[in-house]
Amino acid sequence: MRPLQISLQTAQKLSKALNMPIEQIMHMPQHVLIQKLLEIEKNEQQKR
Repeated sequence: MRPLQISLQTAQKLSKALNMPIEQIMHMPQHVLIQKLLEIEKNEQQKR
């Protein structure tokens, strides 16, 4: 599996938001990353 095609800045932001190492973010399957992003967005909306 090849690394995600995202910028370093995006990887750093995701790493901070997901509390995961950048290397793990870059090698995560795209569908898993999208699912985690949806979970973050849902949690943020519930906080409002």
